[in-house]
Amino acid sequence: MARSDVPPRNVLVMRFSALGDVAMTIPVLYPVCRANPGTRFIMLTKPWPASMFQDRPDNLMVLGIDVSKDYKGVTGLIRLAARLRKQYDIDAVADLHNVLRSRVIDLCMRLAGLPVVILDKERSRRKALITHRSSQPVTPTIDRYRNVMARLGLDAPDNFTRLYDGRQLPVSPMVPAKQPGQRWIAVSPFSAHQGKCYPLELMAQVVATLSKRDNYWIFLMGGGKEEKIALRPLARDNRHVISMAEVKHGFADEYALLAKCDLMLTMDSANMHLASLMGLKAVTIWGATAPQCGFQGFGQDAATDICLDMACRPCSIYGERPCRYGDYRCMARIDPEVVVRRVVTIVESGCE
Repeated sequence: MARSDVPPRNVLVMRFSALGDVAMTIPVLYPVCRANPGTRFIMLTKPWPASMFQDRPDNLMVLGIDVSKDYKGVTGLIRLAARLRKQYDIDAVADLHNVLRSRVIDLCMRLAGLPVVILDKERSRRKALITHRSSQPVTPTIDRYRNVMARLGLDAPDNFTRLYDGRQLPVSPMVPAKQPGQRWIAVSPFSAHQGKCYPLELMAQVVATLSKRDNYWIFLMGGGKEEKIALRPLARDNRHVISMAEVKHGFADEYALLAKCDLMLTMDSANMHLASLMGLKAVTIWGATAPQCGFQGFGQDAATDICLDMACRPCSIYGERPCRYGDYRCMARIDPEVVVRRVVTIVESGCE
């Protein structure tokens, strides 16, 4: 679609899941909102990710809707599209998801004569990368999001820094006071798929070693009953280790914690992207996936990543495919001491 000389007035933006993919819309959407003050943006996502949009521009409205529950099937989506167009006077659509649900809404909007721009998932490039027919990386997701906005005729600057930049940082009663000289490390040991998870028994060794340093405090990130139970021994058996999974908290609380941290140790997961939103450096452990798949955290440096140079990886874009060897060796063979050294080196260099 050619760039229009007249920007739209009310733009529907859609990205339903996953959590990390929704988080990656923020470094694009916030600058676009601020660069186009005469346009109102209506962000459509799921209820839980909707609360992620803190410190948002005045011309951004976020709708958290459970599409699978409240607007089931094609008829439900048609009804939702009609409601959105009428209630918010939608005159353009930015589809940042490109799945069946969003495409039904796209079609309804197009039939009403509205311009619609859909995310290019670069499926052929993805397939070539994970089948090792090509080493050409997928265009970073954030760049493809930004291209959707530009094709709608919107100014889409690449100038995001972090949430709360120049404004008061969030505070939370769940986050303790940080004492001078302390080093705070957020550790996020989980991801949606096994191919993206460093074995918990190895991560436990990393946490135990780091916690032996007098001024190091470790905050374990996780949610859900299983993760809460899995993290309890790490917090119980090591000093200065706190499991945030034990405390009911929201994104504002997590942002308040990350604002005080010196580093996040994470997987290719949503927490990597939350760290990026707060301008927090992350050491990311990559297994079945790789930064070349397009999901590197905003502003993160691939030089800080940890991964093994193996002929079989990356083998998956999202990490959901089972390991062809059955042992997820791309993760299991990463020495915990390597992880500890990388974390300490980066934390200490940043605190000098």
